[in-house]
Amino acid sequence: MKNSVIEHYKLGSVQVTVSTTERPNKYIVHCSDGEFTSKFTVNEYEFKHYRRLMNQRITEAFNQANSPQSESESNNA
Repeated sequence: MKNSVIEHYKLGSVQVTVSTTERPNKYIVHCSDGEFTSKFTVNEYEFKHYRRLMNQRITEAFNQANSPQSESESNNA
């Protein structure tokens, strides 16, 4: 059985693709901005009811990954 895409959208520069998995009620969320990639699994309930929070966390993680390293080092000083 092939994983089928159930949704594809953009969060700023981040492409988000949500696909089915072999397991029932589980989805794979694949995120990429061209430089960084992240992939994680969510269940159907989380995807339907916590999508806004998931999108906020994706955006924050990619913003943090793209921020200059020197900026985070100067904040710790």
